[in-house]
Amino acid sequence: MAEEKKKKRIAIIGGGASGMTAAIFASAAKDVEITIFEAKDVPGKKINGTGNGKCNFTNDNMDLKFYRGQHPEFASFALSNFDNETAKDYFKSMGIRPKEKNGGYIYPNSEEAASVSSALRLSCAEKGVKFVFEKAKSITKEKNSFKIDSQSFDKVIIACGSFANMKDVTDFNGYGLVKSLGHKITPLYPALCQIRCKGSFFKTINGVRTEGSVKVFADGKEKASEKGELLFTDYGVSGIPAFQVSRFCAEAAGSSKKVVLSLNFMAGMSVDEVRTEVENRLKKLSRKGRTNEEAMLGLLNHKLNFVLLNLSGIDPTGSNKNVTDDKIAALVKNLTDLRVDVTGTNDFSFAQVVAGGTDTSEVDPETMGSKIVQGLYFAGETLDIDGTCGGYNLQWAWSSGAIAGLNAAFEKIPKEPKRFIEEIINR
Repeated sequence: MAEEKKKKRIAIIGGGASGMTAAIFASAAKDVEITIFEAKDVPGKKINGTGNGKCNFTNDNMDLKFYRGQHPEFASFALSNFDNETAKDYFKSMGIRPKEKNGGYIYPNSEEAASVSSALRLSCAEKGVKFVFEKAKSITKEKNSFKIDSQSFDKVIIACGSFANMKDVTDFNGYGLVKSLGHKITPLYPALCQIRCKGSFFKTINGVRTEGSVKVFADGKEKASEKGELLFTDYGVSGIPAFQVSRFCAEAAGSSKKVVLSLNFMAGMSVDEVRTEVENRLKKLSRKGRTNEEAMLGLLNHKLNFVLLNLSGIDPTGSNKNVTDDKIAALVKNLTDLRVDVTGTNDFSFAQVVAGGTDTSEVDPETMGSKIVQGLYFAGETLDIDGTCGGYNLQWAWSSGAIAGLNAAFEKIPKEPKRFIEEIINR
């Protein structure tokens, strides 16, 4: 009687988006036994809060420019071999019908994030993936295996995410596990979060929303820019444009650089057009008996008009008699290039993702395998890759998870695995 072939035992640390995807693709290999260690009581819990509870799981406007990190090009191989169209096919195969909204943002047709996490859990169950609802306390590399707590495994995939949105970051031991295996962690900063600024006037415009653009300067050098709807808080700036550039603010402030935001509330107009607009209002409308604040009526939110007039040395309740050309120039400047000092960002408990993570120079981008420890792989946010708002972080989870899972489970996969991935999805 032939001896039964021993199954390859694969451990995955983290049962989130990248971890469950890694398990699903690893399970396509024969003779594998997959165990996911998940610290929470339900796998994929964090997915349920994405996209305001609707789960924006990819984007039709996919490009490497939407990714950041010390080496953002690291993401290229995984993203090109498991792209946004592959992500849609992946979820269609699990019953999730994709729906496009807002110019390329892809959601489940149900608009329920829970349907995505449930589909992943069901797929894992159907493929015989085992869940252990415990935090992996330690990983030790032995000669030809890994010891996780008291259990032995042939391969390990670290897909434990980050401590983004966690109130107590000390409860997260993922980075400690990575470092215990000899890998470096790059500096960690909050990303996709609110920006904190100096200025007492923010209390006046708390809650105001307005279209505009924002630029980040660190020690006088422009680092990033975005445009869209800005939302003011009593301590600074929020809204998607602020979220998109927040990692640059956090990184620069963390390096003791002077960080300044430039806010443009008239992004659709040239400076000369804005000057003409302001002169017409403060010189012509004021002749009709309007105060300076009343002359600005309808240009921006009235609270924002009030603040900008004051910052420009113009009395909102006064007439145009004392409005000099210098004050008009100051108002034009504040409308198109209001400079505010940044003190930092909100902390990790408010961040949607963490910038920084496992140093990608120590990881093979074509396998997600460690260059230091044979049999060790990484996926998702635990790596030093983070995306902007718009489904890019979840896309990275699917892409990196699939590549890690395949390479951990199969002895050999195609050099360009895109077709192989599609075959697995369509089985």
